[in-house]
Amino acid sequence: MARIVARATASFPVNLSTDAVSFGFSVGLASVRCTNPLTVSSIFDPRFHALCGEDGKVLRRLGTVFGSQREYRSVKTPPVNKKVKELELSVSIEIEDDLPDDPEILSIAELLRLNVPMEMKSAFDGLKDSKYKTRDTAIQDLGGFESVELSVLLCNDEFIRKLNKEWRDEDHAIDVLSMSQHVPGLSIPIVRKLMLGDIVISVETAARQAQERGHMLLDEIRILMVRGLLHLLGFGHELSEKPEEEMEKVEELLLKSLGWKGKGLIRSACEAEANADLHTENSVDRKKEGSLRFYKPKFKYIFCDMDGTMLNSKSQISQGNASALKEALSRGIKIVAATGKSRPAAMQVLDEVGLAGRDGILSEYSPGVFIQGLLVYGRQGREIFRRNLDADICREAFLYSCKHNVPLVAFCEDRCLTLFHHPLVDSLYTIYHEPKAEIMQSVDHLLAEANVQKLIFLDTVEGVASTLRPYWTEAIGDRANITQAVADILEIVPPETSKGKGVRMLLDHLGVSATEVMAIGDGENDVEMLQLASLGVALSNGSEKAKAVADVIGVSNDEDGVADAIYRYAF
Repeated sequence: MARIVARATASFPVNLSTDAVSFGFSVGLASVRCTNPLTVSSIFDPRFHALCGEDGKVLRRLGTVFGSQREYRSVKTPPVNKKVKELELSVSIEIEDDLPDDPEILSIAELLRLNVPMEMKSAFDGLKDSKYKTRDTAIQDLGGFESVELSVLLCNDEFIRKLNKEWRDEDHAIDVLSMSQHVPGLSIPIVRKLMLGDIVISVETAARQAQERGHMLLDEIRILMVRGLLHLLGFGHELSEKPEEEMEKVEELLLKSLGWKGKGLIRSACEAEANADLHTENSVDRKKEGSLRFYKPKFKYIFCDMDGTMLNSKSQISQGNASALKEALSRGIKIVAATGKSRPAAMQVLDEVGLAGRDGILSEYSPGVFIQGLLVYGRQGREIFRRNLDADICREAFLYSCKHNVPLVAFCEDRCLTLFHHPLVDSLYTIYHEPKAEIMQSVDHLLAEANVQKLIFLDTVEGVASTLRPYWTEAIGDRANITQAVADILEIVPPETSKGKGVRMLLDHLGVSATEVMAIGDGENDVEMLQLASLGVALSNGSEKAKAVADVIGVSNDEDGVADAIYRYAF
C-alpha cells in the first residue's frame, strides 16, 4: 500500500515534432484505484496510475499545489502559430505505506512534485531532432498526445526487492526500477494520453549511496529520477558499452541543465566499483545497520534477557548489539530488560555502552523485570511487585553450602550476601557486574540482615547437572522452583514465580498487549516470556527448552544475536 503525497500536472513551452507543443501547468488530485499487490497499473484504465498494496485501499494523499501558485505557466502561445497546443505533464508522487513519516522523506517528496515536471520538460526537449543511435524510439512524437502521465513511488529495500523479483526475477534490492506502460500505437480513448510508466526508488538504498558518494539524499534521489526517466524514454545501459556511453552523456547533460548536483549513476557506479556490490547479503530478510528509519516498527516493546542474550560470552554488550538497540530506541520501540540480574548490575553493564539513563534502556525511572521476575518495576521505576524466598529454604541451602563447600549467594534487592569467600563468588562481581558479595557471620545473621528474593549455587556445569539440580529438585519439592539462566549456576526462587510471570504483570501494569511485544532470550528461565510474546526469538546458544518454544531461532549471542533479531524481525 502507498499514499499519494501530491499529484501535479505541469506545462512548459517546448517543440518536439512538426506541430508546436506547449506545456501548461495545473495541479489536481487523481482518482486512484488499487488492484493486486506489486502490480503496475493497467493502461486501459485512465483512473489508475500507481503501485498499490495488498488490501486495495485508496492511497493516502498529503496535499497538492496549484501551478498558478508556483508560477509554472508557459509564455502565451503566439497568435501566428495556429498549430500550437497544450500538452499536460501529469506526475503522481507516492510514498509506499511501509515507509514511516520521516520528515526528510516527506520534504523530498514535496520537492519532487516541483522537480519532476521540470525534469520531464528538459528530457523531452532533448529528444527533439535527436541523433541517438542506441535509444529505443517507441516514444518519439509527443505531438500526437494531449497528456503524459508518470508515477513516482518512494519505498524501502524490502518493497523494491519484492518488486525486482516479480518483474526481473532478481531477488535483491536495487536503487531504482523503471516500468514502462507505453504501448506504441495505443492511446487512451477521448483523451490521447501517454501513460509513460512508473519509477520506483528505494530511499533506503539511495541514502546509503548518497553517504558513499558524499552528497545529500535529495541529490541522490534526483539522480535516480533522471536515470529512471531516461529508461522510460528508451535509453539503456545493460546491453553493451555503446548504450551505456550514450546514456551517460544524456544523464550528465540533463543533470547539468537542471542545475542538480551529483554525477550520473553510471559514472558514480564506475568510480565506486570497489564498494558497488550491494547484493552480497547474509540474508535478504535482514535490514542493514542504520536503515531502520525506512521501516515502521512491528512491535511497541522488545523484552530482552541479558546474560547469554544481550551479553556475549564475555558478559559484554557488543558494539553491534548496542548500535541496534540504540537505533530501535530512536525509532520509538521501548526496550525493557527482563533478566535474572539485579537492577544495579543491569544498569552498570548497560552504562558501559551508553544505554543507561533516561534516554537509554534502563534507569531508576524505567520499567523492568529483575531477579527472575521477583522484583518488577513499573512506570517511573516504581516497584510494583516483590516476592521473597521462604526463610527455611534459605537456611537449608546455606547449611548445605557450608557442609559441601559449594558457594551460595543470596540476592536481596540491590545487595548480594554470602557466608564465605570463593573465586566463583567473586566472579559474580568481576564478570556478571553484580554487587560485590558481603560476607555474613552466620546464617542467622544473614537472614536477619535482609529479605532474600533468590539463591544461586555456583559450580561447574557438570556439578550443577549431576549433583546440585537433582538434589535440590527433590529436596525442596513444591516449596520453591528450580531454574537456570546459565549452565554453571543453579537458581532457587519462590514457587509460582518466573520471569515470564513478571513480564505479564508488567504488561498488565503498562496496559500493553502481548501482541505488541517481541521477546529475545536464551535460557530455560526465558521459556514463559518467549511463549507470551507475539514473537519469541531464542538465540542459537540457548537451551533446548527455550529453542523448543520459540517462534524463530536466531544467531548466537557471540554473533550479535540481539542486533540480528532487531534488524530481521522488529521492523
